[in-house]
Amino acid sequence: MAAKAKQGNAVWETIKTIVYALLIAGVFRTLFFQPFWIPSGSMKETLLIGDFLFVNKMAYGYSYASCPSLIIPRVGLNVDAEDICGFLKGDNKRLLASDPERGDVVVFRHPVSGRDFIKRLTGLPGDRIQMKNGVLHINGEAVKLQDDGVFEEVFAPQGPQGSPPRCENGPVGAGGICEKSRQIETLPNGVSHTILNIGTQGSDNTNVYVVPEGHYFFMGDNRDNSSDSRLPQIAGGVGYVPFENLIGRADRIMFSSAGRSMLFFWTWRGDRFFKAVN
Repeated sequence: MAAKAKQGNAVWETIKTIVYALLIAGVFRTLFFQPFWIPSGSMKETLLIGDFLFVNKMAYGYSYASCPSLIIPRVGLNVDAEDICGFLKGDNKRLLASDPERGDVVVFRHPVSGRDFIKRLTGLPGDRIQMKNGVLHINGEAVKLQDDGVFEEVFAPQGPQGSPPRCENGPVGAGGICEKSRQIETLPNGVSHTILNIGTQGSDNTNVYVVPEGHYFFMGDNRDNSSDSRLPQIAGGVGYVPFENLIGRADRIMFSSAGRSMLFFWTWRGDRFFKAVN
């Protein structure tokens, strides 16, 4: 009997340890940092498909979007942040709020689909944003651009979706070099970052967007391959993003996988460990 009781106590202690660990992990993810894996190329070359990073959730304070989502299709688990904290949604306010800065790379919830997106913040409340001939204009002034050579990558399936990149140098065969023009863009507050261009398209010339109060305007660094605030939500874009939908700021890449899964350690990129996000 004593042996059985001892064995039962050991099992119970193991269960408690697992529960405590899950609770601590849940609190840590809810309050401080959230893992994020880059699934698309809309932020190249700042972020590559397969980059794994932690999002700083303390940067802008907390809202309903700060609650974690637990989505694992293989086991039928689909618990959205709104399912847990949806009662907080709608007032566009945050606890311990801090304003984001122009040029921040931000993870946010899409205002309609609720999916997590990551883009660069280019427009603040009240700003007038417009694209003219592929050049970003903020409040009537063109941002500073400096040519910076060519971004090259292999034309091959990328990431879990297996999508090949788009190329400025036209169709290239499998294994060929795919090129995009690279420029350094400097925003009015002095933040500089790389942007890529593929060719002339509709999003290179737009009407003037006036960012509403309490909302933000986001764009991808891979300008011709990004679904962002330049497209309205009804057209599959992001539109203006409410303050309460911000999840956090991306500060540093932990590691990066060039394969179809971040678990394929033999495909990890050796030059991206703990790389700062600028």
